[in-house]
Amino acid sequence: MPTIRLHATTTSTPEQFVNGLTDFGPGRAELFGNSTDEYLVVHSRGDHDADVTEGSAGIWERLHYDWSDPNHVVLTTTDSNMWGGRSGHTYDLTPQPDGTTAIDVTVVREGKNLKGRALGVVVGIVGKRLLAKAFANTVKAIEARNTKG
Repeated sequence: MPTIRLHATTTSTPEQFVNGLTDFGPGRAELFGNSTDEYLVVHSRGDHDADVTEGSAGIWERLHYDWSDPNHVVLTTTDSNMWGGRSGHTYDLTPQPDGTTAIDVTVVREGKNLKGRALGVVVGIVGKRLLAKAFANTVKAIEARNTKG
């Protein structure tokens, strides 16, 4: 079961980053390359949580988003064609004295079937590099969105 930890520093505030993370509107792939409109279904959304299916390229997962603590956002996989068990994402956002925000992300991938377990092995080998690139793109996209407003 691969567990990947990523870190970035952003000019976005925790609130701005969470707003990007929880923007489930059309064009989500501009912020999250692995979440295309084709797979995106918002089953429910509250003030501090959401139930969303998203994915791309034949891989999808249904996630429960919980941002009741705006500095600790938890995405728990509740269903998927690949992932199960303890799969999900955790975002820890720490405001810094210089006005930036430190972001620490933990991604857990536990395959729920043969394809998921095989993909989990691949994620364990090359996943950190690929996820780090995708995460950096997300951070940049959210920053760019915040400077436009």
